[in-house]
Amino acid sequence: MAQPTLAVVGATGSVGTVMLELLSSRRNVWGEIRLLATARSAGKELSCRGERLTVRELTPEAFDGVDVAMFDVPDDVSREWAPIATARGVTVVDNSAAFRMDPDVPLVVPEVNKDALRDRPRNIVSNANCTVMAMMMAIAPLHREYGLRELVLASYQAASGAGQVGVDTLHDQLSKVAGDRSLGSRPGNVRQAVGDDLGPFSAPLALNVVPWSGALEPLGWSSEELKLRNESRKILELQALKVSATCVRVPVVTGHSIAVHAVFGSEVTADGARQALRGAPGVILVDDPEAGEFPMPIDAVGTDPSWVGRIRRAMDDPRALDLFVTGDNMRKGAALNTLQIAELIAAEMK
Repeated sequence: MAQPTLAVVGATGSVGTVMLELLSSRRNVWGEIRLLATARSAGKELSCRGERLTVRELTPEAFDGVDVAMFDVPDDVSREWAPIATARGVTVVDNSAAFRMDPDVPLVVPEVNKDALRDRPRNIVSNANCTVMAMMMAIAPLHREYGLRELVLASYQAASGAGQVGVDTLHDQLSKVAGDRSLGSRPGNVRQAVGDDLGPFSAPLALNVVPWSGALEPLGWSSEELKLRNESRKILELQALKVSATCVRVPVVTGHSIAVHAVFGSEVTADGARQALRGAPGVILVDDPEAGEFPMPIDAVGTDPSWVGRIRRAMDDPRALDLFVTGDNMRKGAALNTLQIAELIAAEMK
């Protein structure tokens, strides 16, 4: 049988660019690859698998003959176009939040719950939120070992989580504050130096942390905080899991980090947790405080695994662990996981 045809929808975006890099470096399971984007981007040429491919306009006809489509587009575009694609026989792997909590759409992290792929009534599979993904790689092996009951989380989310405009905003702000050593020592002087160009953030990000990410939801929670709760419950099939999260935007280009306090159903040890994580797929253990070795985004960027360290048993609860996780939100957090799901679907088509 011929290799399946893949469409990349949103190929010219920042995650789409990483998707094309990954398609060029991973084992090739695809026949034709089609790049789809808005009319504004149609006609551009992009490189993939050593070929120059011309971007086509996103139209219903563009899906004819396509077997699998990876979507990296805003939620509203996914809601409109994913059903159009599936109506033409395409299996959609969607990186947006549009369908994640739909009971008829599996939410899949291949290393954790790939069996959920079997049941996809709408022929759509959702990719998890990038912060959830980094954490899930570490939490799932610990859950299998000890039985997870509760998560208290603080995220440290990079500017690239807000797209290329987030990265550009951070760099522009850093340029404005560089060299002035008085900044940050008096109220208002960072805001004055940065000016009104806050980009997608609610406050200056340079020389600052902003305890907010996402849209406002009821009772003061943000949409990013609720994703950590809702998606963790769905992926782990733990509808009663207690989750409390605070999402913070930090002046990092790429790489989301999470400080995790996890409470389990049985007693845990730091050494036991390290043992469980050492053999876990998609995890790198970086846990040597004496040598100053910690999981940090400047080291994890451009790599596929979740980096995990600072593992300690809680001082006041023998069933609780504290740990720190970081991962590249553009790779495993978005492009790589989407592609891994697509490759599993391609394997079904043999």
